[in-house]
Amino acid sequence: MNLDNKLSILLVEDNELNQRLMKISLARFNYIVTIAVNGLEGVQIFSNQRFDIILMDIMMPVMDGFESTKHIRNIEFKNPELGHIPIIAFTANTINNDREKCIKAGMDDILEKPFDIIKFRKVLSSLP
Repeated sequence: MNLDNKLSILLVEDNELNQRLMKISLARFNYIVTIAVNGLEGVQIFSNQRFDIILMDIMMPVMDGFESTKHIRNIEFKNPELGHIPIIAFTANTINNDREKCIKAGMDDILEKPFDIIKFRKVLSSLP
């Protein structure tokens, strides 16, 4: 993925402090950030708007990141013209086989909280 592009990012995160910190960090690189406060809202926003990448919290109320990702991948399957949108899991707990669970759910990679813009850009550069 070209890091010089002005990327459109869907941030699916229920914690308001994390939302603000991540949006500020991402804005430094002129990324356009849309926030969804839970997984269901993330799926609804994705259904109506295109993004270059999705940052997906795993543990959220209403609908968790695993279920949200399955719904998004189903939308992509039914609409092949959308292509594959990279989904990066974002979690405070990367110890309990979360990486394997995230990949099985259709996510492309995983980042650990707290958000680190350098690690995020490294993950972005590794995406096709």
